Amino acid sequence: MSNFNPFEEKAAPIEKILMDWSTMNPMPYNKRETNPYTKCRIVLMNGTEFEAQWFSRNFARHCDNNELRKQLALIRRSEQQQQKRISCLKPRNETILEHTITYEQLAVDLTAVLAKQETDCNVINALNFALLEDFDHLYRYSNLLDLEYNADPKTLVGGYTEIMPARPTISEHRHPLDSIFPYTCQNACLQTKLNVNIITAAEQQTMNYYMNVAPLYEKSDLGRRLYVEIGMIEEEHVTQYESLLNPNMTWLENLLLHQYTECYLYYSCMQTECDPRIRQIWEECFVQELSHLHKAKELLYRYEKTEWESVIPNGCFPQLLVLRPNIEYVRKVIATTTGNTQEDLCVVPLQSLPENSRFFSYQNTVNADVHKVASHDVIKEHIQRKNIDYRYETAPNPIPLVRDRRSDNTTLARVPALTPPSTTICGTTERQCQCNLTGDIK
Repeated sequence: MSNFNPFEEKAAPIEKILMDWSTMNPMPYNKRETNPYTKCRIVLMNGTEFEAQWFSRNFARHCDNNELRKQLALIRRSEQQQQKRISCLKPRNETILEHTITYEQLAVDLTAVLAKQETDCNVINALNFALLEDFDHLYRYSNLLDLEYNADPKTLVGGYTEIMPARPTISEHRHPLDSIFPYTCQNACLQTKLNVNIITAAEQQTMNYYMNVAPLYEKSDLGRRLYVEIGMIEEEHVTQYESLLNPNMTWLENLLLHQYTECYLYYSCMQTECDPRIRQIWEECFVQELSHLHKAKELLYRYEKTEWESVIPNGCFPQLLVLRPNIEYVRKVIATTTGNTQEDLCVVPLQSLPENSRFFSYQNTVNADVHKVASHDVIKEHIQRKNIDYRYETAPNPIPLVRDRRSDNTTLARVPALTPPSTTICGTTERQCQCNLTGDIK
């Protein structure tokens, strides 16, 4: 637990922190020299700012008080300026696919870090479940990068994150009714509230990115198809993560938590950034977020007579977010949970599903012809042209079924008889929904 409480800091009026055009258009980073985790932080904060302004827009569309809508517009204009500033750090000479590798590295290491500091079993299992899928996406995109650009993905991830298969992307397509987790309750700990907010925003940003760039990928139709397929998995992930959010908070309580989350993330970025120029941007954004937070606190009390402590008791930041390598943790999750899927609100072993389950019928619909599934075709094409797939491994894959580098497994986590038994790292048993359930489940 940090001793830093942003509610105790002095904040400037929002009108005093608005930026000019030169500030909103900073010098981009050097794609060949910048640390991979600096790039990850930029993607993370870009997504966080998108979530902040998108939440504010939805709030305004459900609000009938014009004075409150004016205050939301004031905060939102500042959030938009921050988003433009952060987004423009990406250089023009960084391709869509190179930028995608950063997105997936962030998805892997951010999810692993959050899962390692989480205490709610329901949230841990949700994080671990999607972690393996983002890890496999990194493998698929990396093979496409090596195939079509002859570039080494290991260089882009800095050797911090392994690149190898996990739960095959083809096996990740599930019926939409099996994409919901129990929501967290009002008295969830602060770290859990932050973790859920952070991962929802991050995955939403990834989903939005793939939704937009799929038709813009110019190199090949295969690449366009891969973005479409993985974009559909990201839709599942956003549905899963947003289902964890507490739906019983008021709009103004949510506004306060959004601003607090941004303060927490910018403060974490300040403390961990290795690039002095980028660190200065995080510091300035943190000062701006303090203004947003204090404005949200003021609005919460003015319109609901609610003190900030009822939403965020104490106010001190918990353990700060530090992006770092998580190779051993990811390997542990791969070894124990790759054969899982989801049914209703639970993560379950594939073997526990009945033959008439929604999973199998949905798979038969979307993957009717395995030879037309892009995530499989990318690996198949790489093997045909280069004899083996692309990988960066520090040791053999924890799952023997996917160690063969001359074939792509399309049955793991899809065909029960060809899938090894799985558990959950949190320790729950088969068909036992996690330990912090809401009243919706009997």
